[in-house]
Amino acid sequence: MTIKAGDRIPKANFSIMTPEGPALRSTDEIFKGRKVILIGVPGAFTPTCSNAHLPGFVNKAEAFKQKEIDEIAVTSVNDVFVMDAWGKATDPAEKISFLADGSGDFARALGLTLDLSERGLGLRSQRYAMFVDDGVVKKLNVETSPGKADASSAETLLEQI
Repeated sequence: MTIKAGDRIPKANFSIMTPEGPALRSTDEIFKGRKVILIGVPGAFTPTCSNAHLPGFVNKAEAFKQKEIDEIAVTSVNDVFVMDAWGKATDPAEKISFLADGSGDFARALGLTLDLSERGLGLRSQRYAMFVDDGVVKKLNVETSPGKADASSAETLLEQI
């Protein structure tokens, strides 16, 4: 079953990089009592993710804050080391939180997986952007093609909230 507006975010843990090394961060820590933008991408360092999707959210971070958004986070089925390197390469000002879903458990729990095995990438997350308020999905924009970042763009989501 695919998550939709009105549903609660499933319980899960992400891996994050801290100054002391990898650590876990739960969905409760991220979403409980907070307004969060969550971006799902098929892969760190991939062309659409790095060149079209994520930069919009980095560039519009202040506009989201003006709408009382507490955090913008991106998740991908990549390990914590890759997500950390991608964050340093694409968001040196640290406007976005990078959440590793290394085994794809969160993507599966959302029902938003994408099988890219024929491209050598295995099971990945679909491309999406969602607005979550206190753990409840308020807006969810899922792309029909992993190579596009239109419906899930920062501009589209900003207009909706």
